[in-house]
Amino acid sequence: MDGFRRTVHLATDHLPAPRPVLADEIPRFIQLEREVEDEFRPALLGALQRRVEALAESLSTPPPSCPQCGRCMASDDARPVSWRCRFGRLQVHARRYRCPHCRREARPLLDRLGVEAGRISGSLARLLALLGAVVPYELAARLALLCFGVKVSPMSVWRAVQRLGEACEQYGEALAHYHADSDSTPAPSLQAPAVVVLGVDGCALGMQVRAHRRRRDAAGASLPPLPAVDEGQFREVKTGVLLLPAERVEPSPGRHALLRRFLVSCLGDADRIFSRLWARLQELGWLGPHTLVVIIGDGAEWIWKRAELFVRRCEILDYWHAVEHAWEFARLQYGDPSAQAARWVHRLARDLRDGKVQRVIARLKTLRTTRPEVQEKLEALIRYYSDNASRMRYDEYLRQGYGIGSGAVESAHKQVVHARLRQAGMRWSERGAQRLLALRVLLLNADWDQLDRLRRVSIAA
Repeated sequence: MDGFRRTVHLATDHLPAPRPVLADEIPRFIQLEREVEDEFRPALLGALQRRVEALAESLSTPPPSCPQCGRCMASDDARPVSWRCRFGRLQVHARRYRCPHCRREARPLLDRLGVEAGRISGSLARLLALLGAVVPYELAARLALLCFGVKVSPMSVWRAVQRLGEACEQYGEALAHYHADSDSTPAPSLQAPAVVVLGVDGCALGMQVRAHRRRRDAAGASLPPLPAVDEGQFREVKTGVLLLPAERVEPSPGRHALLRRFLVSCLGDADRIFSRLWARLQELGWLGPHTLVVIIGDGAEWIWKRAELFVRRCEILDYWHAVEHAWEFARLQYGDPSAQAARWVHRLARDLRDGKVQRVIARLKTLRTTRPEVQEKLEALIRYYSDNASRMRYDEYLRQGYGIGSGAVESAHKQVVHARLRQAGMRWSERGAQRLLALRVLLLNADWDQLDRLRRVSIAA
């Protein structure tokens, strides 16, 4: 009997798993939603068409002046033009003017509408740029169909990102130049905060191995594979975070969060990121005559040199970078993994947090090493702590509520750069990276509505 039970049990174990079954039909409410959308989309397009035609009839302006030579332009024709919007394709008769001298053309109606003949325009272009700033272009094209019912190509998404991203990048650069002028006027503010925390750091971004886009020949032959990316094909994206100490909260024990923060990011040199940080502080009204700017960095020389831009400042060496330098020495001195190394670093980290940096340096100077490379690492650690001792008063910084770590800027790197631009196999042109960074910063700062007030600019495709 027991043998029979065992046989039945084994046979049961080998029964094939049942195939999962999908529902026979889509829920009725989803069907109703789609039916309503399909029914009213043409009505929405028709209503928009009538409003555009009404605007065209009411627009009676004299012939415009040529933007190049300043002479009066002559009417050429009023052929119908079309463009694509969120509800479909619109068409309208738009009068075209041409300069008889320099041959430039203008269509005042299209300029008033902010659209371009034959192009994706209006809110659809902004929505495609939004999708392209969040996910890769092919996936963004699929999401456009799923979310908006609009079928577009990945290249259309790319073009929207490039043109609107360039407009955003140019605006940010112009704003930095404006506030770099001593005669510029900062944004009005009732009262600038007493303390502003500024964290800044850089991360590497893979760049394309060719300066220009490759194109297929007339026969359409496949392009040869790109060469391997060497060490020199990386650029540093510099990112800054601005926040107020009073807006740090602890929603649950051990979990910290920020009520607000503002990001600044660019692919460029150190002067560029600090000029943009300065402009952002001015725009926010956060830089008053008595404002103390707390600058948290990892010890890179380029950060401390540009920190001199702020007269009233407090420089803080990131606590975790200071501890990581100690770990690098401990692994060589005591082995890795090593309980002794962990105990040694734990004691050193506790003393640093308590503001006993001079005691730590004195203790390091009494250590004895047996190998030249360990001695070299010890000397580098002593030199690192000695050079930054004035930036390591962590007990005082914690009492003031400034914070002692660069976690905010490390998190910003992941959101601005890693989540979109550092996926597997991605390589970027300089201009393409700058445009996408500009859009992502705009989105993460909750300033996306600014894009409605920026005109797209022409780019070389």
